Amino acid sequence: MRVAIVGCGLIGGKRAKSIAALGHTVAGTADAVPERAAQLAKAYPGCAASAGWRELVARADIDAVVVATINDALAAITLGAVRAGKHVLVEKPAARSADELRPVAAAAKGAGVTVRVGFNHRFHPALRKARELVDAGACGPMMFVRGRYGHGGRVGYDREWRADPTLAGGGELLDQGVHLIDLTRWFLGDVASVSGFAGTFFWDMPAEDNGFVCLHHAGGQVGWLHASCSEWKNLFCLEIYGRTGKLQIDGLGGSYGVERLAYYRMLPQMGPPETTIWEYPGEDTSWNAEFRDFENAIAGTTGTGATLTDAIAALDVVAAVYQQSDRAKRAA
Repeated sequence: MRVAIVGCGLIGGKRAKSIAALGHTVAGTADAVPERAAQLAKAYPGCAASAGWRELVARADIDAVVVATINDALAAITLGAVRAGKHVLVEKPAARSADELRPVAAAAKGAGVTVRVGFNHRFHPALRKARELVDAGACGPMMFVRGRYGHGGRVGYDREWRADPTLAGGGELLDQGVHLIDLTRWFLGDVASVSGFAGTFFWDMPAEDNGFVCLHHAGGQVGWLHASCSEWKNLFCLEIYGRTGKLQIDGLGGSYGVERLAYYRMLPQMGPPETTIWEYPGEDTSWNAEFRDFENAIAGTTGTGATLTDAIAALDVVAAVYQQSDRAKRAA
């Protein structure tokens, strides 16, 4: 495929690298900062930077578009690309709210194009192995998921775009929290009801720096989640509990530590479980795996990538927590 990149920052660069590694052509770039688009284009022979995203997605030689901008532009650019007949991989959360994303889903269905959302955590090897084990019945019927995800920010974090609800749509719950929500839905199914609280405890910003969520799933299972940007030591931990076993994923590589999956199998006599551990050091392979799944989806294979329906469901959870939090703050 000939692929366009809209948004040429860190994630756009990662996407371009994986697209080229998989044998596709990075054919065009666009960014709100033209110099960034030009710089990324220089790294790929034959790639041309465009003055704006509308011009780029309208090009007849473009097959697919990667949208990797900040949150306030995600839905509008995806909608423009869909209306131009392009397949789209849009970075999470795909919009600032579900209401922004629903028209995109309707347009994609009408245009007959494929849109996937970049919840790349589904494609980390420990999580793919965990899903394989769950599907094989290694843990028995699912009971609940407990997840924690956080980082410690950096000097000036409360003045960056992620701290501005107008640009981001929310704070930490919308940033890292949507990954936890998406993964929990992936393992436990649809959410029936939500309770939670989003609050600002440390950073001087109008968006939340911590989000706490309890998900009640349609099948009776529970998700218990915490996303934080006052974690200080970067952390990712997802625990998946079944009636006969538990899976625990720790780390995502880099500052989050070596990615590791532990499988604890309950023995008939109970007591200490039988334990198997897998570790996945080295480069993050999720970007390549997710784009390969996107290719397959375009070709008609269902795959495991997140859809617009998945993104809307995650954003609906975030909105419910924000509404409950606003009521709690007014009552205090």
